[in-house]
Amino acid sequence: MIRRGRAYLETRAEPASPETEQLEREGYAIIRGLLSENEVAELHDEVTAIFERDPPDMRGNRGPEDMAMFRYAMLNRSPAAQKAVANPKLLAVIEPLIGEDCHVIANTAWRNPAGHPGSREGQHWHIDAGPHVPLPEGVRWPAEIPHPVFAIGVHVYLQDCALEDGPTGVLPGSHLSGRAPPGARGLDDGLDYEGQGVVPLITRAGDAGLFVSDVWHRRMPAADNDHGRFFLQIHYGRRDIAQRLLTTSENNQLTAEAVARATTDRERRVIGLHPAFFYDG
Repeated sequence: MIRRGRAYLETRAEPASPETEQLEREGYAIIRGLLSENEVAELHDEVTAIFERDPPDMRGNRGPEDMAMFRYAMLNRSPAAQKAVANPKLLAVIEPLIGEDCHVIANTAWRNPAGHPGSREGQHWHIDAGPHVPLPEGVRWPAEIPHPVFAIGVHVYLQDCALEDGPTGVLPGSHLSGRAPPGARGLDDGLDYEGQGVVPLITRAGDAGLFVSDVWHRRMPAADNDHGRFFLQIHYGRRDIAQRLLTTSENNQLTAEAVARATTDRERRVIGLHPAFFYDG
């Protein structure tokens, strides 16, 4: 684990919470009762109002029906969301892994409706970014060296999420693999990592599910009697990872003249104009 010294990161000797230790060791954890009943109600109402008031953000390659389930940059739209991302109990769990100066890199509300046909097979197995330390097949991360964490995803649940609702499933320890999940098994419920099968994050409203961005995870298939999913997603990154609340076309450090001079995809990317990807679309 790490902490921020006077200028640089250094190893941390202070004890950390059990959730922090599990997050580092297994790649996921759950904070039970992060938000009070009143805090859940406030955040639920604000996010619901935003879905009803604001049209979908058309980002990435998703179609209109898919985009309708998301609203981005929530801390810009909702005081309750901004309060949630700075929750002291949440920060106390993640800061020993990514530093006391870590920041929000993405903040998206998810509202997956009950009975949606696309939820029946779930999502493909994926990682959110990276892997941040790629390893070739057959190479194992040394057990005596804690694996560095660069980004952490958090789901703050605004309604209960049971097994029939298609919860997020994780493969414990897979963040140590240095690889993405095998593409040919994208929807395979039986996928495992070194013998460890999927663990569903079964939660109540007010709980928070946390996972390292490199861990293999997916939305599990929903049943016919599902209630949908509703949560505020927060991604935190180390200080040196760029924020992606807005796309780079909306938020960059470039002059109009510099943008106009970049005429190829590589020229655009090298000056910081990237296409929307996971965190921003």
